[in-house]
Amino acid sequence: MSRPVALVTGASRGIGAATARALAPTHDLLLGGRDASALAELAGSLGSAAPWPVELTDTDALAAAVSALDRLDVLVHSAGIAELGALAEADAGTWRRTFDVNVVAVAELTRLALPLLRASRGHVVLINSGAGLRANPGWGVYAASKFALRAFADALRAEEEDLRVTSVHPGRVDTDMQRGVRAQESGDYQPHLYLDADSVARAVAGAVNATDDAHVTEIVLRPRTGRS
Repeated sequence: MSRPVALVTGASRGIGAATARALAPTHDLLLGGRDASALAELAGSLGSAAPWPVELTDTDALAAAVSALDRLDVLVHSAGIAELGALAEADAGTWRRTFDVNVVAVAELTRLALPLLRASRGHVVLINSGAGLRANPGWGVYAASKFALRAFADALRAEEEDLRVTSVHPGRVDTDMQRGVRAQESGDYQPHLYLDADSVARAVAGAVNATDDAHVTEIVLRPRTGRS
């Protein structure tokens, strides 16, 4: 029998790429993302992996890409965007961009993949955020999208009883996205105070590879203070 198949979105960098590396020993991989060259390079380093360069907000392209799949055991949603700022300055475009990527694309990809996931009694992992548990000033739009993502996960878990659904809520992680966040905050970038992307990925792999009787519904990760 062939190995289980995992699709990881946002796999060109950060938590997505780290998750792909963590799952590579146990799964055949589809690497989702926009940067085709980065996906091809990662796929070449992992062996049993193939790029899956699909624009997640293009519903027609997404439907066509999913229809070409014949098996899916694990779906990891790692793609996301973060636009910070006060609610008074967040226009409709900011809300739409954030929800299109962080919520609507996740819901649509999951919906399209459900027949395959049901057939495999599969696993959906949603890389959320600490902002999906608590909203802070300047983070309103992003936090709202992550609260919505958590609600989606909870509803999916209740409706699809044969699936495992895991929400992952990491604190700050040393990634390119975090560099962008700190730039928006006009703050110093201090990677020694943040989680490693590989640490988050190992937690994801642990949930995915848990024994069949176990359902890890939520993972909350925070950096250890004072780590060097």
